[in-house]
Order: sequence, then structure tokens, then C-alpha cells
Amino acid sequence: MFYDLSVMAADGSEVSMKDYEGKVVLVVNTATGCGFTPHYKDLEAMYEKFHDQGFEIIDVPCNQFAGQAPESDEEIHEFCQLKYHTQFPQMKKSDVNGEDAIELFKFLKAEKGFEGFGKGPKALAMSALLKKMDKDYKNNPEIKWNFTKFIIDRKGEVVARFEPTADMKKVAECVEKLI
Repeated sequence: MFYDLSVMAADGSEVSMKDYEGKVVLVVNTATGCGFTPHYKDLEAMYEKFHDQGFEIIDVPCNQFAGQAPESDEEIHEFCQLKYHTQFPQMKKSDVNGEDAIELFKFLKAEKGFEGFGKGPKALAMSALLKKMDKDYKNNPEIKWNFTKFIIDRKGEVVARFEPTADMKKVAECVEKLI
């Protein structure tokens, strides 16, 4: 269950998902040097709009995708605050795939598998890239790239998974329906 899990904060303290009970939560794996990094702007806008209504963001930086988050936790936090004025916390940089994947992402992937990149130029580009890296990418739940987003409702149920190619307006609409 979502509320049984925890994640490490950037300062090394443990953050229990129980602290988010009764809230709408967006969990995202991020990177500072990715083509999708501008999603931080939309994430911050959603945070500002919905936070007072019980919305939280759990930002887990990850360096597993083309080494696009090489900085320290402190440097990532500074980058996000200076460039995107983020107010939500960044957690400790962690793996989201493989043997060392944190439990939170193992759970999220088990609850909501990969359903495709959608349509459009970004979706085609991601599909082409993934085919080179993992010929079977369509058939496993692994995180495909930075800025994959999971939405958890107020009951702790994982209700949606959005790939980085998803329109951020659709992500915001999903959150708004749950608020």
C-alpha cells in the first residue's frame, strides 16, 4: 500500500507516505538536464494552484536516463529553485529501475504499467529511442524516461500514470478532478 512506503529526503531523513494520507499526490522522477526539464514550470504551477486544497508533489531526481541528473542533491535543489522557483521538495536522488530501484517506484510500476507514449513528434522520438535501448520496452512496466508522473488519490490508490510525452494540461486536469 502507498501509505506503507517511505522515501529519503535530500537531507537523508525518511519521509513516510503516511504523511500524505488524505491528499492528492503526484510522484515524478526528474532530471535537470533533460528535454522535459521545463515540466518543472508546469509542476510548480500545479503545486501553487492546488497545494492549499491538499495537493503534494514528491520529486525524485534520477540519473538513470542518459546521465541527465549528475549533480548532487543540493545542486539539484538549487537549480530547481533558481530556474523554476519550485516550492515543493526534491527527495534524495534515487534509482527508479533495476535492482537498486527504491520501493516507492517498484510499487508505482506494479500498480500502473506502461501504456504507450501517445501520439505526436515527441512520442515518436521516445519510441525510436526506447527501441534502441530495450526492444521489449512496450511490454514491461519500467520507467522509460525522466518526468514519468504517477497520480495517487486521497485514498492512496494509484489512479494514473503519465509518460513524459503526455500533455501537462492532461496531468493538471487529472489532479483537478481529484482535488
